[in-house]
Amino acid sequence: MVTRPRDQAVGLAALVEAAGGRAFLYPAIEIEDLSDPASALHVMENLKQFDLAIFVSPTAVRKSFELMKKGRTTWPGGLRAAAIGRGSRDELERRGIAGVLAPESGADSEVLLALPELADVAGKRIAIFRGEGGRELLGDTLAARGANVEYAACYRRTQPRIDVSPLLSAWAQGAVHAVTVSSATGLGNLVAMLGEPGRALLGGTPIFVPHQRVAEQARRLGVRTPVLAGPADDEMMARLVAYFSEP
Repeated sequence: MVTRPRDQAVGLAALVEAAGGRAFLYPAIEIEDLSDPASALHVMENLKQFDLAIFVSPTAVRKSFELMKKGRTTWPGGLRAAAIGRGSRDELERRGIAGVLAPESGADSEVLLALPELADVAGKRIAIFRGEGGRELLGDTLAARGANVEYAACYRRTQPRIDVSPLLSAWAQGAVHAVTVSSATGLGNLVAMLGEPGRALLGGTPIFVPHQRVAEQARRLGVRTPVLAGPADDEMMARLVAYFSEP
C-alpha cells in the first residue's frame, strides 16, 4: 500500500509493479492550495533580500514555483537554495536551480541542520517554504543560531475522505503485505482513516517508514514491525525488495 499524496505516489507504485508486486494507491495526505497564500507571496516579492531559501518537500518546491509564475516573480540569480532531502533537491534542479544545499542521505530537519553550512547563520535572512503548519524545529533552531527566519506557507495538508471498506476487505483477505508511509502526518491520518478494524490490520503488517522519528511514532500507535527504509522512492523500494527476499 502506497500512502503518499496522489501526485507523489506514481513513482513508487511504478517501481512496485515493475518488480512484480501490486500497488494499492491509498493517499493518506491530500495537498490543497491555500485560499490566501499571502505569506508566500510576500516572501517571493522580496526574495532578493534573502540569503537562503529552504524547501521542506518536493511539494513545497512545486507549489512555490507555481505561485512565483502566477505572481510573475523570478528566482534571484544570487540566492542559494537548500532542500531537506534529495527529492526536493531534484525538484529544484529540474527548475534550473544549481548548487542546492542538501544532505547526502536522510530527509528531515535534523539532517539538514547538521550540515556545516548551517552552523553559522547569525544575521542571515532565511525563507522557509513549506506547507501550512508543520514542525517548527527547523525555523526555531536557525533562529536560535541567530538567523532571521520567515515562513512562506504555499499549500495545505488535509486528511482525505475515502471509503476504506474495499481496502479493509482486501486487507482482511491477505491482499496487503506491506504499507509505506512518507511522514508522521501521513501515518497519523492513516490510522484515523482506517478506524479500529483497520488499526488491528495495520498493527500486524510491516510498515515501511522514511525516518527513525516516524518509526517511533508507529510503535506508539501499536505497529509491531516498523521497518526503517528511506525517504526516496528508490530507497523505499530497495528496502521492500530486501525485506521480502530475506529467508
